[in-house]
Amino acid sequence: MPHPNISKCNIMPTPETFRRSERAATLSLSEIVKISEAAGALKRAGKDVLTFGTGEPDFPTPSHVIDAALDAARHGETTYPPTQGTPALRAAIAGQAGFDVDPANIIVSTGAKQVLSNAFLATLDPGDEVIVPAPFWASYSDMLDFCEATRVDVPCGSDTQFRLTPEQLEDAITGKTRWLMLNSPGNPSGAMYERHHLEALAEVLRRHPHVWIIADEIYQHISYAPFVSFRSAAPDLADRTLIVNGVSKAYAMTGWRLGWGIGPEPLIRAMVAVQGQSTSGASSVSQAAALAALTGPQDLLQTRCDDFRARRDVVVASLNDMPGLECETPSGAFYVFPSCTGLMGKRTPGGATLESDADFCQYLLEDALVALVPGRAFGLPGHFRMSYAYGTADLKEGLTRMQRAILELTD
Repeated sequence: MPHPNISKCNIMPTPETFRRSERAATLSLSEIVKISEAAGALKRAGKDVLTFGTGEPDFPTPSHVIDAALDAARHGETTYPPTQGTPALRAAIAGQAGFDVDPANIIVSTGAKQVLSNAFLATLDPGDEVIVPAPFWASYSDMLDFCEATRVDVPCGSDTQFRLTPEQLEDAITGKTRWLMLNSPGNPSGAMYERHHLEALAEVLRRHPHVWIIADEIYQHISYAPFVSFRSAAPDLADRTLIVNGVSKAYAMTGWRLGWGIGPEPLIRAMVAVQGQSTSGASSVSQAAALAALTGPQDLLQTRCDDFRARRDVVVASLNDMPGLECETPSGAFYVFPSCTGLMGKRTPGGATLESDADFCQYLLEDALVALVPGRAFGLPGHFRMSYAYGTADLKEGLTRMQRAILELTD
């Protein structure tokens, strides 16, 4: 007999009664992560898998950055940091932004991903629309789903060099549009908006003052053409623009989880409030490391960019030599996004028919032991993403395997 004073309401639910919230119901690991895990399982089984699915530089974090982090820890910089970011780091970010900005207009977060999440959570209500040119980084989609916002995809294929045109933007805007999501240089395409492209988009946005702009510029320093920030191209729209950046890609600091946002003060205050109830401030030691990255020697940025450019040229030339593939030459980042539509309908040596980009990537993983990400993960099927943030020897071996596998396909 249970004690008479124990209410049924106090009985702990069993695991079988767990229920996800509606906003989290559609969330799962990204296809990028799933492919990486599948490749990892093959490796553990003894297979010589080459993975080109993740966007992580193979360079080490600069030694002076590591030294600064160690010094910070040893000197007691291990307590709670300011939620908005340390004054020293925000001042350094303002100093290297390339446009005038007050440190009060900057938030430091646990990676650029959290900057985006903060912004969406602070501004979006159910039914609000966000214009997202496709292809897009996969996490944009899940973040918007979590906020119960509506993602308005605008396909931007190779005919526009994977860039959103002013006409497409005008057609996509409605009274419910809250944000335009730009990413330059882009993931997964490597496409970059030049000044005249940004100015043309800004001209449309001036006619629609209710639309704000997020410019994800995390690949700023991995650009093979002159980089132009949206803030520099349209300074008059600064009061409704959020610039997102960080140290992960340029300084090979993905694991330090340090990014920042630059925007109008009311937006930043709202984002700080959201961050204060989720993660609080970014790691104090990571902030010290990022400060050293931004204020220390910068020559490594050009050296590493030149290395990525050389890898890009090898990869693009090899892919364009493969029958059925067409690869644009990217202007930045460290990805290519080739079309594989020319291979649809082909049959594998095992008798399967390739009907989608996912089929093609699965074939390469199983038969060539090369891991790539299908374009459907980025909102533009018929393509695949290959990261060249890997050593040249591995890239060449992977390309050789891909060519061999493609030549084994039959009509």
